[in-house]
Amino acid sequence: MNQNENKKETLEFNKLQKRLRRNVGNAIVDYNMIEENDVVMACISGGKDSFAMLDILLRLREAAPIKFDVVAVNLDQKQPGFPEHILPEYFETLNIPYYIVDKDTYSVVKEKVPEGKTTCGLCSRLRRGTLYSFAEKIGATKIALGHHLDDIVETMFLNMFHGARLKAMPPKLRSDDGRNVVIRPLTYCRETDLIQYAEHLDFPIIPCNLCGSQENLQRQNIKAMLIDWDKKTPGRVEKIFKSIQNVSPSQLADRELFDFVNLPLDRSEDRKAYEFEEAEISSSNIDESMFIDVTNV
Repeated sequence: MNQNENKKETLEFNKLQKRLRRNVGNAIVDYNMIEENDVVMACISGGKDSFAMLDILLRLREAAPIKFDVVAVNLDQKQPGFPEHILPEYFETLNIPYYIVDKDTYSVVKEKVPEGKTTCGLCSRLRRGTLYSFAEKIGATKIALGHHLDDIVETMFLNMFHGARLKAMPPKLRSDDGRNVVIRPLTYCRETDLIQYAEHLDFPIIPCNLCGSQENLQRQNIKAMLIDWDKKTPGRVEKIFKSIQNVSPSQLADRELFDFVNLPLDRSEDRKAYEFEEAEISSSNIDESMFIDVTNV
């Protein structure tokens, strides 16, 4: 690589880094994800997303107007072939507090899930339960997960297509046990940006051989659909995400969110502006071509 190419690559990475930091910072502010004196437990799986999340959180911490701590936590699920040394060695280079939680969820998943079936659901539930309990044990006030914008949109379509529900993943939520606050700092980040970021910083990525790499998962089909949209209609995925932020219950059909049965009417004097005056609908301003002959219907 010559000097000009190296300079261009550095410039592009600086733009990427600023964009990701800005997106994470905006998500944190918009949803009040991190507050003064918070202890953020960053859940690190060994994938590109959690590595990027940890890196950006640590960099933002140095410039943030508030004080907060970041603790890295990895759940070792005892998957065969999992390189146990990689994450501790990486955390040591960062000089940050970290924990490796040993919990053999792999054996439970293999025992409970029939051969050929997707293991992701049970694996995820077992992982969440373990992490929630551990967060309380170390005094963490927030649990940070590495889900990004694409994950959120994919989840929405998965729930629509296979669960008949309009449901995605929120940027911030109360955990299933009601005792923890879960945050997703990468909510505004695109996966393509995170891939480039991870490649440039050469994170020691650990592939998941249990769930994420299984073939024929429904999520992979959704992901392929979004990638195709990105190519053919750039910006569509971002607009879909923005639609999740701009929900109009009265324009949907959920009777729990909007009272369609007892629809209120407003016939006050102030609403007369919406009424047609007889003088305004004279024959002179009506286009007769718009009429439909219904005499023989």
